[in-house]
Amino acid sequence: MNNWHWSFLLVLMDVSIAASAAEPSKRPLNLLFIITDQQRWDAMSCAGNKVLKTPNLDKLAEDGARFTNFYSACPVCVPARTSILTGYTPGSNRIVSNTDIESANIPKDMISFDQILLRSGYRGEYHGKYHSPYRLTLEYTEPVLWLNGKKAPLGSKATTSEADAYRTYLKANVPPRELQPGELLQSVGIYKPIPLDENFGKANPSKGSQAESYGRADHAAEHSLTAFTARAGLAALDRLKDGPFTLTISIGPPHPPMIVADPYYSMYPPQSIPLTASLNDPQTNCPYRDRSNALAAAYRNPDNIRQMTSIYYGMVTEVDEWVGKILKKLDDLGIADNTLVIFTADHGEMLGDHGMHGKFVFLEGSVHIPLLVRLPGLVPPKTVVNAPASHIDLFPTILDYLNRPGHPSEGQSLRPLIDGKEKGTGRIAVSEWPNKRLPGFMIFDGRRKLLYGRGPDSPSLDALYDLQTDPHEMNNLIGNNPDREKSKIETTQMKTLLVDWLAKIKSPALESVKARPILVESPPKPQ
Repeated sequence: MNNWHWSFLLVLMDVSIAASAAEPSKRPLNLLFIITDQQRWDAMSCAGNKVLKTPNLDKLAEDGARFTNFYSACPVCVPARTSILTGYTPGSNRIVSNTDIESANIPKDMISFDQILLRSGYRGEYHGKYHSPYRLTLEYTEPVLWLNGKKAPLGSKATTSEADAYRTYLKANVPPRELQPGELLQSVGIYKPIPLDENFGKANPSKGSQAESYGRADHAAEHSLTAFTARAGLAALDRLKDGPFTLTISIGPPHPPMIVADPYYSMYPPQSIPLTASLNDPQTNCPYRDRSNALAAAYRNPDNIRQMTSIYYGMVTEVDEWVGKILKKLDDLGIADNTLVIFTADHGEMLGDHGMHGKFVFLEGSVHIPLLVRLPGLVPPKTVVNAPASHIDLFPTILDYLNRPGHPSEGQSLRPLIDGKEKGTGRIAVSEWPNKRLPGFMIFDGRRKLLYGRGPDSPSLDALYDLQTDPHEMNNLIGNNPDREKSKIETTQMKTLLVDWLAKIKSPALESVKARPILVESPPKPQ
């Protein structure tokens, strides 16, 4: 071959390499999965929140797709997260409560989307809160810290727990000191409580539960749990940058304790925060009436709720700033264009809705969550999807984009909705929780939402809401409503959708739900 031919060949090679670099979609795709704990769907400014500022999440939505009707498979941590990983509902994967975290009940042939990727040549890491059966972690390329510090799960490659690792970090960076008057101690360190805190003003405070702890952290924001987890994720990106990789960054906040350092604690003055429209809902015809009434004194107090919301918004803003740093890292490493980014939460937070806080219920604040998806060149920017979807749809969506077909799940890929090839007609979102006293299932068809008992003997009050005309869920169209017969047709339609779904997934609850009559009234209270 003469020199001319060699020169021509080298030019062709240079062109080919340049073309390959210019077409990142041709390279193997990476996955960056960011999940927060207890973040409700409207805790983003891109979702219409007029007070909270989340510029980085907003930019992620602008560059990709935002789902407006995305729902938790279960408004409880462990079942929700296991459904995300496996693509199966809690009833099918057999992880139905937080106590199942060490359960061996999950079917042996059920694997996570991460395991599928790891077995096909990906490297992968998981950092932050791991709140699912530990068996699903054993193939990551770095040890995954378990959630609690009592005992390492069988087969664990980690030498410590997440909680112990963070406590060790705090001791090294925030030296312990004696509490000053008015200060309290929680898992995130020393803090100054607000009046809503269960130990506020007590001479002899109890240990204090995370769920009832609120205040300003004493340490600097750079030492927060959010910062601790996000920095671990940034370090992982340096290790994994050559790809292909799958990386989960699981950020604990805004889950309680609702304790945050300045500047986030003072970022949203409580008086600037409007009260939820349902704060004083009497709940006379609601399945969660008893729970709401038990909390009425503290969580119907406007000052308390404004302060609580101020702290919660500060925690979300801190998360947003670290999400921005993580996304910038992708840019700096030159891998943003071939990385599928997913941002979501496991469940929401009632945040004063109906005088309630926390999760565990199928009302919007608890079960309706964010979902953002970005993949340059494949996910059109500024896409808004209004069709119902849920956690179990993430498994097939991830495998669809990363070209890993042939793995069954109970979900449907969201890609046709993102691409505009499907309008979403007939799609539903289902959530479940095996509580016999309260509704065991929720089904949403894009407008109507049915909360339904698990069987004919369940004392639960059923509920039907029209979210188009009643977005705050103040008017249960059935239950003890004297006009409930007017909604019989809609209730029957929604129950049929639920029964058909349970039949499709071969749910063990199918026959008991079928046997439950519609328009069930709440049993009378004992005199």
